[in-house]
Amino acid sequence: MHKNPLNHLPYVLITPARNEEKHIDQLIQSMIAQTALPTKWVIVNDGSTDATASLIGLYLEKHPWIELVNLPAHRDRTFAAKVYAFNAGFEKVKRLEYEVIGNLDSDVSFDADYCEFLLNKFEADPRLGVAGTIFQEDGYSSATDSFEGQNHVAGGCQLFRRQCFEEIGGYVPNKAGGIDWIAVTTARMKGWTTRSFREKSFFHYRSLGTAERSLLASTFSYGEKDYYLGGHPVWEFFRVAYRATKKPYLIGGIALYSGYLSAFFRRMNRAVSDELMRFHRKEQMSKLKIIFRSMFRLKRIDSFEIKPS
Repeated sequence: MHKNPLNHLPYVLITPARNEEKHIDQLIQSMIAQTALPTKWVIVNDGSTDATASLIGLYLEKHPWIELVNLPAHRDRTFAAKVYAFNAGFEKVKRLEYEVIGNLDSDVSFDADYCEFLLNKFEADPRLGVAGTIFQEDGYSSATDSFEGQNHVAGGCQLFRRQCFEEIGGYVPNKAGGIDWIAVTTARMKGWTTRSFREKSFFHYRSLGTAERSLLASTFSYGEKDYYLGGHPVWEFFRVAYRATKKPYLIGGIALYSGYLSAFFRRMNRAVSDELMRFHRKEQMSKLKIIFRSMFRLKRIDSFEIKPS
């Protein structure tokens, strides 16, 4: 177990990893360079059939605060499987002393002071329950290309205050996805602050949701997810319109809306409680009001702008 020499909140991290030989080394290099190291970082090799476990093994002797857990091989690559892998890692840290616990995806990297930055945010705000940052992909930035606000914390790096994580019951396994969204939204419903900070970012090496499918198939799936997570139809209309302005132009919006309508007509089982759905829809309508007010305010400013003679 590693003792952090700096006066930061003690924290632990868990990384489920499945067939990540292309990216896991970049993540490990990012972690061992951190200015604030975790008490324990458990990497769960979730039945990989490539060299993932071997690559992780190269670092264990020199960095004893890293622990490898090997799970048996299986064919189930679902979001529920990710939760089961996370929980296997959680068994290794739950009796340790820590104030912050985080999920770290196996295909990300970040600056050396990334974790220290987030720990400082927890120290500064005792009501901060979930923290993360914006993220970058090739040709994509969640700061400018996402329809979500700063209250949403991307699942690639989610840090929870321990009390918050316990109150929400950790991650809820759901094969269709949305596990990180459910965790963050439930935290807000229970009164915690959640925040994706813009001063830092992490890089995500694989486009979201494309591990074993095409970009359009992934976008269709996100439309389905918007439905089964209880998204308001009005919100979805504007989300689709916004998505249609991003590459691949128009067709991306069509794929997103097709997924939502498909789930609607199939009456796809929702993965959230009625209470969480009501809270979610109320938030969405509040966001739309803020967006429209901002647009109207900018339009008024433009209309009164003094033109040069």
